[in-house]
Amino acid sequence: MPFIETEDIQKDENVYLNYQDSGEGQPVILIHGWPLSHKMWENQVQAIVNAGFRCIAYDRRGFGDSDRPYLHYDYSSLAQDLRAIIEQLNLRNCILVGFSMGGGEVVRYLSMFGNDRVAKAVLISSIIPMVKQTDDNPDGVPEDKLDEIMEAIKTKRVTFLAEFGKLFYNYTDNKDTVTEELLQYDWQIASAASPHATVETAKAWANTDFRSELGNVRVPTLVIHGDADQIVPIKTSGEQAAEGIRNSTYVVIENGPHGIFLTHKEEVNTALLDFLRR
Repeated sequence: MPFIETEDIQKDENVYLNYQDSGEGQPVILIHGWPLSHKMWENQVQAIVNAGFRCIAYDRRGFGDSDRPYLHYDYSSLAQDLRAIIEQLNLRNCILVGFSMGGGEVVRYLSMFGNDRVAKAVLISSIIPMVKQTDDNPDGVPEDKLDEIMEAIKTKRVTFLAEFGKLFYNYTDNKDTVTEELLQYDWQIASAASPHATVETAKAWANTDFRSELGNVRVPTLVIHGDADQIVPIKTSGEQAAEGIRNSTYVVIENGPHGIFLTHKEEVNTALLDFLRR
């Protein structure tokens, strides 16, 4: 397995990130969601490569086969990891694709490094701009619900992840595409991640407010969100992101859950490839 060595973060330790690199052409970087790994992109990698693009998918620190440091799971550190991948693979004119939590890396990267080496961005079921409910974000997830999630991750992580997987796909409504075997596959990936990283990254996506950073997204951006998303409600995410990003294209997947990359893969891939080719 190939690895990228990140830069020394605050002089602590270097971190090795596992990645998959396929195809040739303009580079498309896929950033996975919480609590999975780059393997979630199985239905997108082949479609992207077949369309004539180079596709790079990597495991976030603490997940998949990447290193599991104890520190630095904040979005600035994660964006620095993305920067290391882009620089060390000498990628230019990139298209960044972030799913769920991965949308945070996309926006924070553009905030920290501007449009350098980036041509376009894609946010799929993204947490952007803000998950938590506040007085000025009434459609967000209530703080007591987020507290329940955090407590469950800390005290019964493996059991929680099994139930989370069903909610992730609106399992009851999508049994024709989401089998028990697929749920088990995802559960194995999620439960094998670092327990500490699972908690720390959850804190990052639950508590980071990206609303002031939307103006830093100056590249053409595709926003795709399901209107039945029970993990990241569309009103606190997709709708606000599409409104706040000046050069955005907004695609709403009817009856789409959080995991639309699987349940509605044809619709997602069509919108994604159309945008990549544009």
